[in-house]
Amino acid sequence: MTGDTTGDPVCVLTAAQESFLDLLGRTDTEAPVPTCGTWRVADLALHLAGIHWWAAGMALGVDLEGADASEPRDRERLVEVYAWASAHLRATLTERPLDAPALTLDGPGPAGFWYRRQLHETLVHLVDLRLATGSAPRSATAGIWAAVWADTVDEVVTVMHPRQVRLGRAPAPAVAVDLVATDVHGPSDAIVLAPPVATWRVGPPDIAADARVEGPAWALALLLWGRVSPDDGALDVDGDPAALEAVLGRTLVP
Repeated sequence: MTGDTTGDPVCVLTAAQESFLDLLGRTDTEAPVPTCGTWRVADLALHLAGIHWWAAGMALGVDLEGADASEPRDRERLVEVYAWASAHLRATLTERPLDAPALTLDGPGPAGFWYRRQLHETLVHLVDLRLATGSAPRSATAGIWAAVWADTVDEVVTVMHPRQVRLGRAPAPAVAVDLVATDVHGPSDAIVLAPPVATWRVGPPDIAADARVEGPAWALALLLWGRVSPDDGALDVDGDPAALEAVLGRTLVP
């Protein structure tokens, strides 16, 4: 996901999934995942495999949602299961035009929605897996374009959080927090739908910001996904800490 890698969405998604698969094959499947509560690596892998399978159905217009599996637990079988699920998702998306009718998190929409959603799902859980092996957050994000992390931020701000509010899972924030990615400087071909901007607002658009957070896009993304805290050394926070905490504590993502 760096260097001259193509921005074709299939290639970008494939690279993320292959990184997860490669590390899974070298990791203790009962190692704890510090960013996922009581989960072990096996639970993380089974969850992501199940999400890929469900997303493939959604891309075809069918909701096959079910509970995460608890078995298998051994590394060889888990690698086999994840390899199958990730390949199944890619094959399904490859066969569907980006604008083909599908189900999205907001109801009917284009199949291309799932490239973005599943890439970000894979990236966040790839970081979880790397953290389970002892990596620090900064090194856990290595090899991933800043523009892709910026798109991860954009998805939380423009898709995931508004959906949480709409479903009644989180109240609309009364305070405003501005987010600024310091390593994104304009449009990118890193992936379809990547934002041409590096600033976002969480909260009312017509009031002065109560807090402002600057930092690399990866740190902003992991902050919104609850993988790092505001006091992470990569982030620069100005303004009211209580306002920032109020926004972060409002269940921005499922």
